[in-house]
Amino acid sequence: MSESNQLGKPTGAFIGASWIALGLGMGVYFIGLWNAKMELNEKGFYLTVFLFGLFAAVSLQKAVRDKAEDIPVTSIYLGIAWFALLASLLLLAIGLWNAELLLSEKGFYGIGFAMSLFAVVAVQKNIRDLAAHRAIYPDQHVRPTFLDKPEF
Repeated sequence: MSESNQLGKPTGAFIGASWIALGLGMGVYFIGLWNAKMELNEKGFYLTVFLFGLFAAVSLQKAVRDKAEDIPVTSIYLGIAWFALLASLLLLAIGLWNAELLLSEKGFYGIGFAMSLFAVVAVQKNIRDLAAHRAIYPDQHVRPTFLDKPEF
Protein backbone atom coordinates (compact mmCIF):
# COMPACT_ATOMS: atom_id res chain seq x y z
CA MET A 1 0.00 0.00 0.00
CA SER A 2 1.59 3.23 -1.08
CA GLU A 3 1.67 6.38 1.01
CA SER A 4 -0.46 8.25 -1.54
CA ASN A 5 -3.27 5.72 -1.01
CA GLN A 6 -3.39 6.69 2.66
CA LEU A 7 -4.08 10.36 1.95
CA GLY A 8 -7.24 11.36 3.79
CA LYS A 9 -7.57 8.08 5.67
CA PRO A 10 -7.58 8.43 9.46
CA THR A 11 -5.31 6.14 11.40
CA GLY A 12 -6.66 3.32 13.49
CA ALA A 13 -5.25 5.01 16.59
CA PHE A 14 -7.17 8.23 15.88
CA ILE A 15 -10.37 6.33 15.14
CA GLY A 16 -10.02 4.34 18.35
CA ALA A 17 -9.13 7.38 20.43
CA SER A 18 -12.16 9.26 19.06
CA TRP A 19 -14.57 6.46 19.90
CA ILE A 20 -13.03 5.97 23.34
CA ALA A 21 -13.26 9.70 24.06
CA LEU A 22 -16.90 9.72 22.97
CA GLY A 23 -17.67 6.67 25.09
CA LEU A 24 -15.93 8.14 28.12
CA GLY A 25 -17.57 11.55 27.75
CA MET A 26 -21.03 10.06 27.31
CA GLY A 27 -20.39 7.49 30.01
CA VAL A 28 -19.39 9.96 32.71
CA TYR A 29 -22.24 12.30 31.79
CA PHE A 30 -24.83 9.49 31.88
CA ILE A 31 -23.42 7.97 35.07
CA GLY A 32 -23.59 11.42 36.64
CA LEU A 33 -27.23 11.78 35.58
CA TRP A 34 -28.12 8.30 36.76
CA ASN A 35 -26.62 8.88 40.21
CA ALA A 36 -27.74 12.50 40.59
CA LYS A 37 -30.11 13.35 43.37
CA MET A 38 -32.35 15.61 41.30
CA GLU A 39 -35.91 15.52 40.03
CA LEU A 40 -36.65 13.43 36.95
CA ASN A 41 -37.63 16.52 34.96
CA GLU A 42 -34.23 18.08 35.73
CA LYS A 43 -32.47 14.90 34.59
CA GLY A 44 -34.57 15.05 31.43
CA PHE A 45 -33.46 18.63 30.83
CA TYR A 46 -29.76 17.71 31.10
CA LEU A 47 -30.25 14.64 28.89
CA THR A 48 -32.09 16.66 26.23
CA VAL A 49 -29.47 19.42 26.24
CA PHE A 50 -26.76 16.77 25.90
CA LEU A 51 -28.40 15.05 22.93
CA PHE A 52 -29.24 18.40 21.33
CA GLY A 53 -25.60 19.47 21.70
CA LEU A 54 -24.26 16.27 20.12
CA PHE A 55 -26.63 16.58 17.18
CA ALA A 56 -25.83 20.27 16.74
CA ALA A 57 -22.07 19.63 16.81
CA VAL A 58 -22.30 16.90 14.16
CA SER A 59 -24.62 19.01 12.01
CA LEU A 60 -22.33 22.04 12.22
CA GLN A 61 -19.23 19.98 11.46
CA LYS A 62 -20.91 18.47 8.41
CA ALA A 63 -22.13 21.85 7.14
CA VAL A 64 -18.72 23.47 7.58
CA ARG A 65 -16.98 20.58 5.86
CA ASP A 66 -19.51 20.50 3.02
CA LYS A 67 -18.94 24.20 2.46
CA ALA A 68 -15.16 23.71 2.49
CA GLU A 69 -15.54 20.96 -0.15
CA ASP A 70 -17.75 23.19 -2.34
CA ILE A 71 -20.86 21.16 -1.60
CA PRO A 72 -23.78 23.61 -1.51
CA VAL A 73 -24.83 24.63 2.00
CA THR A 74 -27.34 27.38 2.54
CA SER A 75 -26.33 30.17 4.87
CA ILE A 76 -29.57 29.72 6.80
CA TYR A 77 -28.71 26.08 7.57
CA LEU A 78 -25.20 27.01 8.61
CA GLY A 79 -26.62 29.74 10.83
CA ILE A 80 -29.12 27.35 12.40
CA ALA A 81 -26.35 24.82 13.06
CA TRP A 82 -24.24 27.48 14.78
CA PHE A 83 -27.25 28.71 16.74
CA ALA A 84 -28.14 25.17 17.88
CA LEU A 85 -24.63 24.47 19.13
CA LEU A 86 -24.37 27.80 20.93
CA ALA A 87 -27.87 27.35 22.37
CA SER A 88 -26.98 23.92 23.77
CA LEU A 89 -23.84 25.35 25.38
CA LEU A 90 -25.78 28.28 26.81
CA LEU A 91 -28.59 26.06 28.10
CA LEU A 92 -26.10 23.78 29.84
CA ALA A 93 -24.24 26.76 31.34
CA ILE A 94 -27.47 28.36 32.62
CA GLY A 95 -28.74 25.04 33.94
CA LEU A 96 -25.52 24.31 35.81
CA TRP A 97 -25.24 27.88 37.10
CA ASN A 98 -28.68 27.64 38.68
CA ALA A 99 -28.42 24.01 39.80
CA GLU A 100 -28.07 23.16 43.45
CA LEU A 101 -25.02 21.00 42.84
CA LEU A 102 -21.53 21.01 44.23
CA LEU A 103 -19.04 22.90 42.11
CA SER A 104 -17.22 19.62 41.44
CA GLU A 105 -20.46 18.09 40.13
CA LYS A 106 -21.03 21.07 37.85
CA GLY A 107 -17.50 20.64 36.50
CA PHE A 108 -18.13 16.93 36.02
CA TYR A 109 -21.11 17.63 33.76
CA GLY A 110 -19.31 20.43 31.93
CA ILE A 111 -16.25 18.31 31.18
CA GLY A 112 -18.34 15.32 30.12
CA PHE A 113 -20.35 17.56 27.81
CA ALA A 114 -17.32 19.28 26.30
CA MET A 115 -15.45 15.99 25.84
CA SER A 116 -18.45 14.43 24.13
CA LEU A 117 -18.91 17.40 21.78
CA PHE A 118 -15.28 17.25 20.70
CA ALA A 119 -15.32 13.47 20.35
CA VAL A 120 -18.57 13.29 18.36
CA VAL A 121 -17.09 15.73 15.83
CA ALA A 122 -13.95 13.59 15.56
CA VAL A 123 -16.00 10.39 15.17
CA GLN A 124 -18.14 11.97 12.45
CA LYS A 125 -15.03 13.23 10.68
CA ASN A 126 -13.50 9.75 10.76
CA ILE A 127 -16.66 8.17 9.38
CA ARG A 128 -16.78 10.68 6.54
CA ASP A 129 -13.06 10.36 5.80
CA LEU A 130 -13.29 6.56 5.71
CA ALA A 131 -16.29 6.70 3.40
CA ALA A 132 -14.43 9.05 1.04
CA HIS A 133 -11.35 6.84 1.16
CA ARG A 134 -13.47 3.74 0.53
CA ALA A 135 -15.02 5.40 -2.54
CA ILE A 136 -11.59 6.22 -3.98
CA TYR A 137 -9.79 3.00 -2.96
CA PRO A 138 -12.44 0.24 -2.69
CA ASP A 139 -9.84 -2.52 -3.00
CA GLN A 140 -8.27 -1.42 0.31
CA HIS A 141 -11.56 -1.93 2.15
CA VAL A 142 -12.26 -5.60 1.55
CA ARG A 143 -15.05 -7.08 3.61
CA PRO A 144 -13.91 -10.13 5.63
CA THR A 145 -15.19 -13.34 4.03
CA PHE A 146 -16.55 -14.73 7.28
CA LEU A 147 -19.16 -11.92 7.24
CA ASP A 148 -20.59 -13.37 4.02
CA LYS A 149 -21.86 -16.48 5.83
CA PRO A 150 -25.66 -16.68 6.22
CA GLU A 151 -25.56 -16.51 10.03
CA PHE A 152 -24.08 -12.99 9.86
